[in-house]
Amino acid sequence: MDPLLIGVVAALCTIVIHGLMVGLIVWEVRRNLARGRLGPTYAVNLGFVALATMLALVAHLLEMGLWAVVFQLCGEFPDFATSFYHSAVNYTTLGYGDIVMSAHWKLLGPLEAADGMLMFGVSTAVIFAVIQRLIQTRLGLSER
Repeated sequence: MDPLLIGVVAALCTIVIHGLMVGLIVWEVRRNLARGRLGPTYAVNLGFVALATMLALVAHLLEMGLWAVVFQLCGEFPDFATSFYHSAVNYTTLGYGDIVMSAHWKLLGPLEAADGMLMFGVSTAVIFAVIQRLIQTRLGLSER
């Protein structure tokens, strides 16, 4: 199989996972703002930002796991733990280089790194938007 095609399909799957996470966070913000739960108190706002951050982290871990499954299906590593470790190193752009893929599948590494950078950017934007909305609500700058 073509590594570029497989990498693009894996990246599209991570976009779906992240899209679901973003949708859940937006839905929760709207629901909790409508009920008056968010905005008034710092502790509740902090808790919600922590929850949104944890949801983003879960999405990233699922995406690393998806890439690890791809590596397993390509026959690159002997077990899932090694595949997940290699995936995490690529996805986070840590780049230890202690485990290297075969020449045929090597392109998957940079594709996963680019995917990870983009998904971390999405998470950062979502968390920033949540914080901005909570600040606006707390200061009375927007309608509930």
